[in-house]
Amino acid sequence: MSSSPSAVVAPGSFLTLHYRLAGPGGDIINTFGAQPATLSLGTGELSPAMEQRLIGMPEGTHTTFELAPGEAFGERNPEMQQWVARTLLAQLGDPDEQYAVGDVVKFSTPDGSGSYAGAVIELGETAVHFDFNHPLAGQPVSFEVQLIGVL
Repeated sequence: MSSSPSAVVAPGSFLTLHYRLAGPGGDIINTFGAQPATLSLGTGELSPAMEQRLIGMPEGTHTTFELAPGEAFGERNPEMQQWVARTLLAQLGDPDEQYAVGDVVKFSTPDGSGSYAGAVIELGETAVHFDFNHPLAGQPVSFEVQLIGVL
């Protein structure tokens, strides 16, 4: 009896894995030492550049990829930096919220089906300047993955 070959990642695969994303400033996400993540390829949970690295990988692999600046999350887009009126922020969230540079604030999408985050980069009297770029946009990224299961 021969043992069946281990499963290999393909487009649309459902994966159980540990992964760590790190930029120049350290870890952004790290599931090692916690519950493994489950995700489905092609649904936007990982960037296309990261999904490409996983395709063809056999179950059980533990490896690290280095992604070039901008490859994982695109380049920084200056149009993704926007002023948001404090009156609007009060309507969207807690009217007594105090914002500080460096805070990351979650916003709901207009249809309420999802959320996105912005980092405070400047404070004004009547508005707060947010950067809605991914924190790792335009930066080199280290992507460590331990592939536990492939379905």
